[in-house]
Amino acid sequence: MKIFKGIVTVLVIIGVIVLFVILVNRCESSIYSRDLTRRINELSPRGGTPETIEGLRQAIALYEDQIERNVREGAQTGVYWKILATRLADRNMHNDALEALERAIYFNSEDPLLFYLTGVSAGVVAKSIVGFSANSELEREHYFSLSENSYVRAIELNATYARAMYGLAVLYVFELGKAQDAIVYLERFLQLEPSDNNAVAVLARANFMLGNFWEAVELFDRIAARTKDERMREEALENREFIMRLIYE
Repeated sequence: MKIFKGIVTVLVIIGVIVLFVILVNRCESSIYSRDLTRRINELSPRGGTPETIEGLRQAIALYEDQIERNVREGAQTGVYWKILATRLADRNMHNDALEALERAIYFNSEDPLLFYLTGVSAGVVAKSIVGFSANSELEREHYFSLSENSYVRAIELNATYARAMYGLAVLYVFELGKAQDAIVYLERFLQLEPSDNNAVAVLARANFMLGNFWEAVELFDRIAARTKDERMREEALENREFIMRLIYE
């Protein structure tokens, strides 16, 4: 008998819970319906809920037009933030550029150029932090991380984005000490831009950092053989000779 009463009690509790859920769903549905009705009323040419099918269609069309206008305005706002960010970066105002880029990304989160520009500006800001505050090192790490993540995101959005690959590789080699990761992106970059001697020089530097001395020598030889820039040729030959001395010492 006690077991039976216990079962009945459990069933009653379950029933109350189910009833509560149903009432909540109906309440939310009612709120949604009232909100939709209010919006239709606001957009209806004569005010009040349209009584005919044609009236409803007209109200819906007006509502869709309003949404479309909001979308266009939002897109244009994103373009303005993008232009502002570019001009600020061109003037080396990279902190301000990052703020503008954050707003531009808010309006267009799949534009690879915005992430590339963020990578550039964040890298510059990171290197400009020289110890004005007690948190300087954390700030540097934050901006270097922002730079890296932004370059990576740009490449995710555009798998052939050569400038982003080069920027990321330079960041890895000269700032983050990730030479092996840099080589991956530099090789991809050179498949797209095989005549870029600057990228070859960074690749040579990455191989040198990893102890791949002969690969670095070969790359510096390649630069010296094909560059028309006499200064670049001299630097390549000097680097080659320096590595050769290390090999035979």
